[in-house]
Formats: sequence, C-alpha cells, structure tokens
Amino acid sequence: MNVREQHLATRRAAGLFDFSFMGLYEFSGTAALERLQTRRLSLIERGQAAYTLLLNDDGSVFNDATVWRTDTERYWLFTGRRSDFGWISARAAARERSGEYAILALQGPLSGIILSRLVGEEIVRQLKYFRFVESDRILIARLGYSGELGYELMVPSAQEARLRSALLDLGHSAGLCECSFEAANSLRIESGYVLFDREIDGKANPRELGLERLVNDRKRTFDATRKLVGLEIEDRPPRTDIPVAQATSECRSPILERSIALGFADPDAAVGSPVTLTDGRAARVAQLPFYDPARRLPRAAPL
Repeated sequence: MNVREQHLATRRAAGLFDFSFMGLYEFSGTAALERLQTRRLSLIERGQAAYTLLLNDDGSVFNDATVWRTDTERYWLFTGRRSDFGWISARAAARERSGEYAILALQGPLSGIILSRLVGEEIVRQLKYFRFVESDRILIARLGYSGELGYELMVPSAQEARLRSALLDLGHSAGLCECSFEAANSLRIESGYVLFDREIDGKANPRELGLERLVNDRKRTFDATRKLVGLEIEDRPPRTDIPVAQATSECRSPILERSIALGFADPDAAVGSPVTLTDGRAARVAQLPFYDPARRLPRAAPL
C-alpha cells in the first residue's frame, strides 16, 4: 500500500505502526520528575498516562512527552527522540530504557475489535483513554497519534515479531494494514498534533503551541508573539498586502482532498483569514483540528 492507502485504511479500519524508535526513561520518586515536566504528578493515578511538556529554562518547549505512573513511586517518561536523554539526565536522575521494548501502535475505528481478539473483550471494554494495563505480558495503553480510537502495545524487543504477526493475523479480516511513519505524519497533521523539530522548534512556548493547558502551575505565564494554526493552502496568486504565516508541517489530506498544513501565524489571526506563506504561496487560516473537531473518536466506545 502507498501512504495514502495506509492513511485511509487507518481512518476506515485499522493501521499498525512501529513506534519502537521512541525514547523511554524511568524515574524513581516524584521530586525530580515533578520539576522536569509540567504536569502535577499527584493528579496522575497508577495505571494512568498523561500528556506533558519538557520546558527549557526560558519557557520554550524542548519536547512533548507522556508520563506513565507504573507504581506508587515509579514513572516512565516517553519522548519521540532517544537523543533527549542527554537533556533529561542533565536535569534529573533517570534510567535510560530506550530500546528495551518494542512499541506497536494499533490505530483506527476497528482497533478495539482487533485487540479484543488478542486479549479479550473485557479488558478492551474497561480500558479508558490514557490508561494502561498489563495482560498476557503485554503492556496495553489506550492512546495514540492518529486522532482515532487507538492503542499502543509494548513487549520486550525480542517478542516484537511474534506480537506483530499475531496482530496482523487477527486483524486481516478487519482490514488491518502495516503503516509507515509517513502515514502517521499525515494522520497527525489532520488531527492537529505537533511534532518535534517541526512545530516544537525549540523556540515556541506552551501558549504559542496551544498547549498551555498542560502546565499545571497556574502561576507560570507565557507571552505569545505567534500561535499555532491550521492552514489550507490555496491555488491562487499570493498577495503582499496581507499577513505572513509559516507552514511547519504539510500534507495532501486524503480525507479532505486538499493541501493542508500546521504552522504559525499572528496571534490575532482569525479562522478564514487569508495569509501568505513564507515561501510565497497563498493560504487561509483554518480551525484545528482539521479532522474530528470535537476529538470524540479517540474516546469512542471500543466495541
């Protein structure tokens, strides 16, 4: 399948992605991790994960992450780059565990049905959004990067091939297909999710990224000289008399059947207003996310 077909298969049935490239860091105790990221750990229960941010000293976002409470005083922190360990270890005592586990993401409206064939319907029905559980030596988390109902499954790296084969066999009749990172990228752009080295450029702060809600310290404030927006790229001559916007991630949306992008515009840019991109193309500011505006699908009933 090409990238477009993989994308549509995930939107209509299910896709299987390999996220084993992610960085995994383990923390004992709360104090160091509390300072390292922006979520209050007392609000995270055992068996729960939370989306969080790692901030530079100037308040800009170094990277986004998820923090998982695996035990009373033990946490896992996942980021999209294994190279983040240097930044993290300079600020907190952490154990590097990247590469120990294979991480397979099962995403799409039929992902719950496929997963139930592997671990049973009861576990799938009971697992809530941003929660995780262990079953048959598989760590299963209900979350994902596609904007669909989805799960991430973790096993020791040596068991990856067996898990992948089992999922593909069980999902074949439901239309499950293996998908590339390029498909994950177009899915996340449609869903309005940011990516390191793109929207997270080492300069943008939580407010500019629209992620200020992830900072539990309400005393901390951030100024905004720009804001993250959706951009619909238009086939018309550019204008020099309108504001300029920067596209940071772009794709041809298989669902919307037009070119869309994430990017930065003036903080006062209104939805529908025309802009000229820094490369000279014409665009219009769009509401985020492009797909599933109410974000109901990730929380949908799994079966």
